[in-house]
Amino acid sequence: MQFAVETLAFLAAIAFLAGTIDALAGGGGLLTLPAMMAAGVPPVAALATNKLQSTIGTSSAFFTFWRAGHVDLRQFAVPAAAAFVGSALGATAVQHISSAYLAAFMPVLLIAMGLYFLLAPPMRQVDRHARVGRTGITLIVAGIGFYDGFFGPGTGSFLTLALVALGGLGLVRAIANTKLLNLSTNVAALLAMIAGGHVLWLLGGVMAVANVVGNQLGARLAIRFGGSGVRPLLVIMSAALTIKLLADPANPLWTLF
Repeated sequence: MQFAVETLAFLAAIAFLAGTIDALAGGGGLLTLPAMMAAGVPPVAALATNKLQSTIGTSSAFFTFWRAGHVDLRQFAVPAAAAFVGSALGATAVQHISSAYLAAFMPVLLIAMGLYFLLAPPMRQVDRHARVGRTGITLIVAGIGFYDGFFGPGTGSFLTLALVALGGLGLVRAIANTKLLNLSTNVAALLAMIAGGHVLWLLGGVMAVANVVGNQLGARLAIRFGGSGVRPLLVIMSAALTIKLLADPANPLWTLF
């Protein structure tokens, strides 16, 4: 596909904003996927190209958090591997079956996540006692990884929620280790999409450059301000994505009523 310069500039601006939001709270796909499809990119190609720019941007944020000492590679190596496998399976599945029906369950998950961050006690910057062990976290992130490969938007938010609510991590450490897990899911999904021949390389490259800049800004804001402002952003992003999904009359959820 060929794009006008104005279209590329618009999508690059969206990718920058999405990268900033992704580094802080996740949910950048809420912006990039609809923008690409509005520009005429087919759905599966949009998913594939989004994985390219998101993979590069997330890797940038991951290295920033890692250099600052917030990522625990030993603790999350196995969960990251499980997330990789889950995402590869999801990305393979979405190339053969429609992901539309997954949207029916998304509003319920997002409402629950938003209510947790809105009503839960203030999040600490220090770790607490984990509610589930490493095996439990591994299984949970494998499931989220499948979702990321299959559909995607909100994955970073779901991973952060799991690490805070169940893994007992402080907010900044949860965000940092989410980048490791999300990078793993992105790489797996990207490889599956490349094998399927769905990636638009020029568009993905342009958006990736802007996404890296946004991720760097978001990561530095999270480290500098200790996660201040991330909690309301998580609530806002979950509410925005819920509204978007419920506003779609084609959402299979409405067939239940």
